Amino acid sequence: MKNKNLSWAAALFVFALLLWCTAATPGKIADPSTYTCAVYSTFFSLLPPVIAIVLALNTKEVYTSLLVGIASGALLYANGNLELALNTLFFHEEGGMIAKLSDSSNVGILVFLVMLGILVALMNKAGGSAAFGRWASKHIHSRAGAQFATLLLGVMIFVDDYFNCLTVGSVMRPVTDRQKVSRAKLAYLIDATAAPICIIAPVSSWAAAVTSSVPEGSGINGFTMFLRTIPYNYALLTVVMSLFLIFTGTDFGSMKLHEDNAKNGDLFTTEDRPYGDDVDDGTETKGHVVDLIAPVLVLIAACIFGMIYTGGFFDGVDFVTAFADCNASAGLVMGSSIALLFTFVFYRVRSVMTFQDFAACIPEGFKAMVSPMLILTLAWTLSGMTGLLGAKYYVANLLGGSAAALQYLLPVIIFLVAVFLAFATGTSWGTFSILIPIVCHAFPEGEMLVISIAACLSGAVCGDHCSPISDTTIMASAGAHCSHVNHVSTQLPYAITAASCAAVCYMITGLAQAVLGSRASLFTSLVLLAVAIVVELVVLSIIRARTIKKEKA
Repeated sequence: MKNKNLSWAAALFVFALLLWCTAATPGKIADPSTYTCAVYSTFFSLLPPVIAIVLALNTKEVYTSLLVGIASGALLYANGNLELALNTLFFHEEGGMIAKLSDSSNVGILVFLVMLGILVALMNKAGGSAAFGRWASKHIHSRAGAQFATLLLGVMIFVDDYFNCLTVGSVMRPVTDRQKVSRAKLAYLIDATAAPICIIAPVSSWAAAVTSSVPEGSGINGFTMFLRTIPYNYALLTVVMSLFLIFTGTDFGSMKLHEDNAKNGDLFTTEDRPYGDDVDDGTETKGHVVDLIAPVLVLIAACIFGMIYTGGFFDGVDFVTAFADCNASAGLVMGSSIALLFTFVFYRVRSVMTFQDFAACIPEGFKAMVSPMLILTLAWTLSGMTGLLGAKYYVANLLGGSAAALQYLLPVIIFLVAVFLAFATGTSWGTFSILIPIVCHAFPEGEMLVISIAACLSGAVCGDHCSPISDTTIMASAGAHCSHVNHVSTQLPYAITAASCAAVCYMITGLAQAVLGSRASLFTSLVLLAVAIVVELVVLSIIRARTIKKEKA
């Protein structure tokens, strides 16, 4: 009873403080150009994402945690004024929730989610997913085989990370379910082949974003720079780590509990089973493997077509430039709509689905995507609040201040700063778009510029990979039909391990550059990549040995 009274007293005190701040500060911004936020570009600008992440990991409640983070950001921006905070949260033109939902690119992603949800519902209804699962069970006879097939499919779908997450999940869920692979492990494999593969794929929406982030007039060809950064990228270590985990059967951290339970038939481990009724029960359906393969292939081809179409390929622009200038959101919507139309006609011709069945799949697919759509909306708003507080400029200033004094340690510094910024904001594109111009200013040319940009890209992807408010992480959970909190908590130890190895290797790379100077070459980068892979394999072997020893004890 005493604790309850203290809670009420604390709540009343906070409310009274807000009312006082509301009376003491202006409630409306008369002129946005002259309004001053007291904590702009200070350490406190990082509080909203930190609050949201800590709450999400401790309470296991994603929606409320994000809302608390958003509300705290709005209050900080409003200098404690409740009226201004509410106006900022919903109506601010740059960071408010309404502004985020009125952005055409964001709405395009939501529409793409709905389209894919309907497409997955159609494939399940027609029996294509179940038929593929039965076919795969005849060819894939082990848990390692199911996981490797998931990894391989993720590598093959390199065009866009959103598309990758949902497509790989819908195709491979029946296969991994039959081989008793936990949904958390499936989500990790999807996430490990989404952004990490896109950031090393020359033909992808990510390559286009990186190319466009290199400042004009800097004398650097953005696409050539992107190609030169690939050997130094953290993404390669992520792929190597995934292969090691698959073929050695190693699991550690909270993932081990999920995998041990999956071997005994529990794919979810926790009570939070948002998609618990979608497990393939092995019953026969009238569908065939082609009912899944054909829509997926059309989806891939149509999305590539949509992206190069929006980039002007059919107006005479070359293929690479079309990808660099494409509108990924619009291209994915176009591609998914073409695939949806094809699937309807294809199923009707094959007589595996009636028009009534097709109509029933529309709301079913929409409902399946409500959770990721809500989380994405909240994550975008939280990112907007963080942007209004100037968090990215605070972090960028920290980086710029350390560049001159620690020149050859700059790659590891950039990597760690990018990890932190991407983790806190949930956006890798926003991270490298801010940091790449700073890096180009610090190193106008030479191999050190390549290494530093690679560190920037790697840190952005790594932070995005770890962050619970990252859209890619959210969609990996949705694609695997896994609880979002479970995915984040099980993936974090794996991502941190790979990130630690990458940080050590960036220190080695910076020192090697200091010794070699202008003598550094492509061969040098390949040697350093081999060293990085060896370092990671040694670390993973030690973890595996300790895990086995702990099991025997």
